[in-house]
Amino acid sequence: MRSKVTVLDVQRAKADGRKLVMVTAYDYPFGLLADQAGVDIVLVGDSLGMVVMGMEDTVKVTMGHMIHHIQAVVRGCKNPLVVGDMPFMSYNTSVPEAIANAGRLVKEGGCDVVKLEGGIHFAPTVEAIVKAGIPVQGHIGLTPQTASALGGFKTQGKNAEAAKGIIEDARALEGAGAFSIILEAVPAPLGALVAEAVRVPVIGIGAGAEVDGQVLVTHDMVGLFDKFVPKFVKQYAQVRTTILGALQEFKQEVEGKQFPGPEHSFDMPAEALEELKRLILR
Repeated sequence: MRSKVTVLDVQRAKADGRKLVMVTAYDYPFGLLADQAGVDIVLVGDSLGMVVMGMEDTVKVTMGHMIHHIQAVVRGCKNPLVVGDMPFMSYNTSVPEAIANAGRLVKEGGCDVVKLEGGIHFAPTVEAIVKAGIPVQGHIGLTPQTASALGGFKTQGKNAEAAKGIIEDARALEGAGAFSIILEAVPAPLGALVAEAVRVPVIGIGAGAEVDGQVLVTHDMVGLFDKFVPKFVKQYAQVRTTILGALQEFKQEVEGKQFPGPEHSFDMPAEALEELKRLILR
């Protein structure tokens, strides 16, 4: 029987040379599927704003949104480590507020750990949350909450100076006590260097193959999100096409009086039907 994945299990994976598998989930069905697939880590990401709420970015996602979706995922996700994403401005204003909001995600949402974006500048915040007893996963490279300040959703660390800054960010997060780090949208050689520079696992999303694990947005990898497909995504299925086809077929059958058929309908004893008719005709 599979046991619950812990922070220590995640950290041991790097020492053992085992690649970590991480995916997103935003509701009970996807949490259950991730659990059954046997992944190590499930992220309830603030990407839910774009993927399931139709927002243009992640900035408008609130603590209320995150808690609601974390609760749903946790109900279906028993074995993987569940990460709750801290939304924009839930940790940016002050350290006490960051600790309080991290606590809410764990206490009210039920996630195991929290994730926040930012490197050196947020190392003190990470350290304070960790000291409060809540494990923290870092996120550097492309940070979607502040993508506009980075010039949009673009590859980061393409020149030596910028790449050096990302390595320094990773070291600062490790020093602050982060148990692992998400590294997004950087050149593959830089991904390898970041993974070598720190002892904690570095999980990549568009960071090449030489990091310690990989994470993808589930809706991207199964073809359910149709606005755009990032370069680093491999689509393993086209679920959207299947669902759309089913909805269209349902519409056609209803309009053509083909559905429901007798096999989809409930019967009534003949005696009861005759009695009903007599009652109606009185």
